[in-house]
Amino acid sequence: MINRVILIVLDSVGVGELPDAAEYGDAGSNTLGNIAASLPGFTLPNLKEMGLGMIPGTHEIGRVDNPKACYGRMIEKSKGKDTTTGHWEISGLILEKAFPTYPEGFPKELIEEFEALIGTRILANKPASGTAIIEELGDEHVRTGYPIVYTSADSVFQIAAHEEVVNIERLYEMCRKARALLKGQHAVGRVIARPFIGTSGNYMRTDGRRDFSLEPIGRTMLDAINENGLKVAAVGKIEDIFVGKGITRAVHTHDNEDGVNQTINYMKESFRGLIFTNLVDFDMVYGHRNDVQGYAKVLKEFDGRLPEIIEALKDDDMLIITADHGCDPTTPSTDHSREYVPLLVYGKKIKVGIDLGTRKSFADISSTVLELLGLEKLANGESFYDKILIK
Repeated sequence: MINRVILIVLDSVGVGELPDAAEYGDAGSNTLGNIAASLPGFTLPNLKEMGLGMIPGTHEIGRVDNPKACYGRMIEKSKGKDTTTGHWEISGLILEKAFPTYPEGFPKELIEEFEALIGTRILANKPASGTAIIEELGDEHVRTGYPIVYTSADSVFQIAAHEEVVNIERLYEMCRKARALLKGQHAVGRVIARPFIGTSGNYMRTDGRRDFSLEPIGRTMLDAINENGLKVAAVGKIEDIFVGKGITRAVHTHDNEDGVNQTINYMKESFRGLIFTNLVDFDMVYGHRNDVQGYAKVLKEFDGRLPEIIEALKDDDMLIITADHGCDPTTPSTDHSREYVPLLVYGKKIKVGIDLGTRKSFADISSTVLELLGLEKLANGESFYDKILIK
């Protein structure tokens, strides 16, 4: 039996458009494949040895004769393409209805109610890139003190404020008030605090970002593990995505490097259960900014850290590497993309080179993890336990 699972989500590292991608405006998206194709000589040697290039949509990475891991890809069964939806599905929850989005901005009456709650006017109220909106309205925000409220193609209510104009705790309080307001038909997936610093023409976002998510709509893999006396250690924004539900311990991170460091720190400890990590830089810093070179750089950086992660695995640990959606920096859109996500599974008690095919739901991870830990599975997802475990 597996004693512990280390589940690492490479935020937005999709591997090709889903069959319904055109309905979301994402035809032709392939985050990993398009990055690799656009950069001659791009390599991810350690992930390649694991079998990443064996997955459809990743041929640019390159095939190997003897993959070290089991490999496959997964379809998102839920409606939507955002972080909350993806992580919830990985954990066993499937959304039949997508979270609401606001391509024309939020309704006037909703904004007026929010302004009354926070005691000030707001700026913007429109879809925008996070970096572009602070370039556009940063000076006006600094002059007036009005927070910048914006959204994207995803179900998010984002509030940007300069840390020297709006104290960060005050920004978080504004987000809490927005979270309490946004319910029912306006129950967006996440309210996000977007603090920034700098001067005119040189504004930059900080790592003080914080996500205020909806509570999960049902019982998740995390709940099942926790309820059975096992541990769930969350790294990065996992605690925010699940509003702390089912989580035993949590640490927030500054960047991907810190995320890997904190994951390895947990791996050095001895406990039974799950380490659940989100590495957000792929998405937040590079995907949404259409920065192909930057995205490629952090992919290589993670690939370079992979041997350390593998070295830290105990004999009865299992490593799963996947993603939650795409965010193709090679397309004109700066939003998430509706894509397959990769699936790599590795461990000393795990078979090697098994093609897991195209899984019908991200929730297959949940079913597999719970079965490996000897726990009762949830309603959604099909376990691939029997395919991978050495008996």
